[in-house]
Amino acid sequence: MPSNVFREDVQRLAADGAQIVEVLPRDEYNDLHIAGALSFPLTELGGRASELNRTRPVVTYCNDFL
Repeated sequence: MPSNVFREDVQRLAADGAQIVEVLPRDEYNDLHIAGALSFPLTELGGRASELNRTRPVVTYCNDFL
């Protein structure tokens, strides 16, 4: 079920084994990304979803306004 989370939530979820997926364009991901995050640009997300482990939570990340 989708929900909004804050940076601290993402850090906790990642520490607990969640998969962090950044849907930023590849050039933005290359410039700055969350350590350990997977890069699935939004245009590729549907075709790459099968690469995710369905037994672990998934956090998708688009942009950081901080």
